[in-house]
Amino acid sequence: MKQRTLLREVSLEGTALHTGDDVTLTIKPAPADHGIIFRRVDLHGSPEIRPHISQVSDLVRSTTITSGHAQIHTVEHVLSALHGYSIDNVVVEMNASEPPIMDGSARPYVNLILEGEPVEQDKEREFFDLDEPISVTRGNSSLIALPSDQLKISCTSADDRGIHTQHLSIALDPETYATQIAAARTFTIYEDIEELLKLGKIKGGSLDCAIVLKGDKIISKEPLRFPDEFVRHKILDIIGDILLVGKPIRAHIVAVRPGHAINADLTKALAEKLERKGRRRKARRSPAVLATETSLDIKRVLETLPHRYPFLMIDKVVEFVGDDELTAVKNVSFNEPYFIGHFPGEPVMPGVLQIEAMAQAAGIIMLRRVSNEGRTAFFMSCDKVKFRKAVRPGDQLVIRAKLTKSRGNKIGVAEATCTVDGEVVSTGELMFALLESEGRE
Repeated sequence: MKQRTLLREVSLEGTALHTGDDVTLTIKPAPADHGIIFRRVDLHGSPEIRPHISQVSDLVRSTTITSGHAQIHTVEHVLSALHGYSIDNVVVEMNASEPPIMDGSARPYVNLILEGEPVEQDKEREFFDLDEPISVTRGNSSLIALPSDQLKISCTSADDRGIHTQHLSIALDPETYATQIAAARTFTIYEDIEELLKLGKIKGGSLDCAIVLKGDKIISKEPLRFPDEFVRHKILDIIGDILLVGKPIRAHIVAVRPGHAINADLTKALAEKLERKGRRRKARRSPAVLATETSLDIKRVLETLPHRYPFLMIDKVVEFVGDDELTAVKNVSFNEPYFIGHFPGEPVMPGVLQIEAMAQAAGIIMLRRVSNEGRTAFFMSCDKVKFRKAVRPGDQLVIRAKLTKSRGNKIGVAEATCTVDGEVVSTGELMFALLESEGRE
């Protein structure tokens, strides 16, 4: 499936539900791989927000995202229309902090998308395909996401009294979304209205943009658009909220009494799963240490080892000797954080960090031999360790390591020596294992 944007920019005007502001919203085309961006043209500099679950700042009866001083309230209907109608790349410009509520559904936004004429682009659409179940619970509400080759939602909606319980299971594509979900309007319980007003919400609310439930009565300016309109609107909200994962998802979501808060819980869990998958892909793409490389600069060391400040103990691999030996260096600076307490007035590099430097050097040898694709060398044990001389700020630690044993390209044993100005300062024999990596920053 190709990515999609709009052929032309389109606009609509209306009143925001919670702020009550008059708003003009414009959707503009964007190039492939651009994604969805909200732009606040009413603020200095026209700040942009790329919607993501990490930016969610309020979940009381809507989903609000915040980046710096810019906020967008009630993003779910716009995101639902874009997600449901498979639009990947657009800029959504607004001259206020909240999109127009219109009739309380996503249908006006679907109509706006159709007016802008969706067009395919030259890049494939990238989905998040779930590979294992993920579930969240919050009180008497629960959501489960199951692996699937399409987006499907099975939802049960109910109020506390069980009067308006509804259920619907539906597989979604643009046509199904437009005809079966988009027109479902938002609704509220009559008894909740006063409290929402006290919270500063629904300043633009009316029967023009919502259905009100009072006991077993349904108060609406027009008849229900579907006999089960309430559960369809719950599905509409889920479709919008889960796009905050960062990309369209293929999964079967089973929802019981969903709402924006628990939708956010599921989206956060999905985003964390997606981030872990991304780190693993990044690790697999890390360039292997090639047999033709005779040395490694700091950039290549960082691509090979997962360690980062303050625990990276190799600044450079000076030389590889055959397949089993190397010489590396660690420049010992007074800025090393451990010198603050080890020891005040008499700074000395801890012996355990010299051992770590030897282990990192030995790990590079093993990774060079078997390719570091998706793997990390984990230090397991040390033996025959001796410390002969103190290492101080300003010294250059020269580490020489030699692989002496390996078991099935998974376990390695190495002998290592650290010297300063040609004098041996420490020696040891180290064992380490190569394990599949969860990824690295």
